[in-house]
Amino acid sequence: ENRIADHRTGYKAYNLDQVLAGDLGPVIQSAIDADEAARLAGME
Repeated sequence: ENRIADHRTGYKAYNLDQVLAGDLGPVIQSAIDADEAARLAGME
């Protein structure tokens, strides 16, 4: 399927080969975005 998914953040992509080759930017950014959203939600 060549798919990667992070169910914690809702990240899904079909570039598993690129991620395994070290292109982790989008995966890391989705984790950062999810963390920021959780922190902002906690401030309400």
